Formats: sequence, structure tokens, C-alpha cells
Amino acid sequence: MKVLMINGSPKAHGCTDTALREVEKALNAYGIETETLCLGKKPVAGCIDCSACAETGRCVFQDKVNEVLDRLDTIDALIVGSPVYYAGPSGQVTAFLDRLFYAGKGRMAGKPGAAVVSCRRGGATAAFDRLNKYFNISSMPIVTSQYWNQVHGNTPEEVMQDREGLQTMRTLGENMAWLLRCIEAGRRSGVPNPKYEAQVMTNFIR
Repeated sequence: MKVLMINGSPKAHGCTDTALREVEKALNAYGIETETLCLGKKPVAGCIDCSACAETGRCVFQDKVNEVLDRLDTIDALIVGSPVYYAGPSGQVTAFLDRLFYAGKGRMAGKPGAAVVSCRRGGATAAFDRLNKYFNISSMPIVTSQYWNQVHGNTPEEVMQDREGLQTMRTLGENMAWLLRCIEAGRRSGVPNPKYEAQVMTNFIR
């Protein structure tokens, strides 16, 4: 089993990474493989609504989005982390996820997803809610914790003092590991995946 952790912070080893590392410890304790993709400081193109991905399954912009799409079938779960900017996730991570989820479409279904946010003080729950919407619209089980998945601090050292936040991360890892093992046990027992109807789309302006 493999969990891809996406770090949407421009800082590879900042507060968001500190939170993700705490989740990772719990996952690794159960033998679950983890990989971190850091979006870094380079600009990430937003979706231009060209619909080319509907034909190819890949984005027209050749970057990390396609790297994930190319091996999406080998990834069992996603954890997306982001700092809080003006009560929302970083621009890099929302641009990345817009394209990843639009091009990925139904290939996301059934993969557990979780969001993690880090902030100095406020705006965490709004950013957390925004990230969860990607999972919510994609038939992905959302993995929860004992509190909203957030840590507080302006530096990694301050985050390490947020004992409740770090415990929340560890509990998230425990719950993610438990759900992944339940899904795997279901597959071995012959429990079939959900069968979905053809999607119906209704436009309200006709």
C-alpha cells in the first residue's frame, strides 16, 4: 500500500512538511509506504479548460501533474498538505489539484484522501474545507482525525510545540492506515468496488 503526500508549500522543510512527517511516522509503523511530492517554489499553471485531458487522460502542461497521473493506479491514498494563505490553501496546490482531479476524473474514486493545513494563527478551517472538497466530489473516502487536521506555528520549531496538533496528525495516520487495511481486506475477501451510474449533469440555466 502506498500513500502519496503532496506538500503544497513553497518550503520543502517548513511547517507543512513538519505536520506531514508526523502523519508519515504513523503510516510507516504499519508498513505503509509513503512518498512526498513537494510542489516547491516554481509557478504551477492553472487549468485553462482546454478539455484535452478528456481525450488523453493527461494535462497539456507537462509538469508534476502528469507525473502523478502516469502512476495514479499505483497510489492507494492521497494526503494533501498546505500552508494557510488568506484563509485558503496555497495558489500552487489549488492550481495543481484543479488539473490533477479534472484530468484524473473517475480514477480517484475509492482512494482515501485527507487534507492537512498549517497556519500561524487563523484561517485553518477554511483552508481545510477547501482541500476536502476535491475528495468530496470524487467519490473518495475522507479520512478524519480527533480534530480538524491542522497544526499551528510560524516555524517548524513552533509546530513541534503544538502537542495537540501533532497528536492530531498521528491520529490521522492511524485512521488512514486502518482504512487502507480495511479496504485491502475487503478486496481479498471479494468485496466488489461500488458500481456507479453514468453521470448526469444538470445545468440550471437553459
